[in-house]
Amino acid sequence: MSAASGLEGVVVAQTTLSAINGEKGELIYAGYDIDDLARNTTFEEVAYLLWNGKLPNRGELDDLHRKLVAERALSPQLLDLIRVFPTDANPMAALRTAVSAMAFYDAEAEDNSDEANRRKAIRMTAQIPTIITAFDRLRGGKEPVEPRSDLGTAANFLYMLNGEPADELRVRTFDAALVLHAEHGMNASTFSARVTAGTLADIYSAVVSAIGTLKGASHGGANMRVMEMLVDIEKSGDEPGAWVRSALGRKERVMGFGHRVYKATDPRATVLRELADQIMKGAGETRWLDLSDQVRAAMSEEMEKSGKKIYPNVDFFSASVYTTLGIKTDLFTPIFAMARVTGWTAHLFEQYANNRLIRPKAEYVGPRDLKVEPVESR
Repeated sequence: MSAASGLEGVVVAQTTLSAINGEKGELIYAGYDIDDLARNTTFEEVAYLLWNGKLPNRGELDDLHRKLVAERALSPQLLDLIRVFPTDANPMAALRTAVSAMAFYDAEAEDNSDEANRRKAIRMTAQIPTIITAFDRLRGGKEPVEPRSDLGTAANFLYMLNGEPADELRVRTFDAALVLHAEHGMNASTFSARVTAGTLADIYSAVVSAIGTLKGASHGGANMRVMEMLVDIEKSGDEPGAWVRSALGRKERVMGFGHRVYKATDPRATVLRELADQIMKGAGETRWLDLSDQVRAAMSEEMEKSGKKIYPNVDFFSASVYTTLGIKTDLFTPIFAMARVTGWTAHLFEQYANNRLIRPKAEYVGPRDLKVEPVESR
């Protein structure tokens, strides 16, 4: 038995939550194509789908909305803790710490029953947007904005972030982005959450493991690096095609291209490209989309020359969409967590329901038959 680098190709669990066909560029959530869901459902509907295996009817959706609204406000103790976070703290570190601290003030924190875990999943889904916006406003010298009970998750987040309601196009665009990020199979953060749950640790600990994993630049931090790249290209004054060719010549990665799973265009990127076009035209500012399209065209030309097939991924367009929504670059990854907590917790329901400690083997490649020498003669 030999090691599979990065566990590539290794099946570690069965799931009913999502399936990816990387060769065709397909993604489904619980049987529904992601394109259909992004265009025709809300984030709350998708959360219900992931948690329950079916889309909700009107009564079920209204009930979920009421439960989410009831849990949105942070406990005074948690808000006081966020107030003392360093203003220059990494927002993902702030989110990781705040979600961990949520367990202190939850009487059900150590109850691993399915019923309690489902209530805690709603609690985290409701409060993570409040945590992100409270931290962002406090670090900017502003007071947090109280959540509103009449708004959905996407609209409420934008309201708490900016202190004023967002228009319908912005809300719909952001809501679709949350749908697109809600679930994605056995990615690194989902796997780390399931490993933690496999020890029968509580669901807060498992989600904190996932947040810590998502924080990495090779996972959730990739869309930040896309925006940084676009800003660098604009500042350089270089023609985008020349910039791309120069970067490839130096063997550097062009951010937002390629994916560990997809060997075709990431289907989420297709939807986001359309959303980017709508929202940027609506805002009267298309420079980031224009620049993105020029980078994509240059990459396509270079890949055709080399015979390689590297396509845009979801990060490539989410960066410019979030920027157009007025969201700071370092909040991109916390927003990823805000959406993905629904997928993480759905996986955790599966893990707890059919649990076995996750304990893979390692292939030893070190020396053998060494003999201990006395310390004086080493």
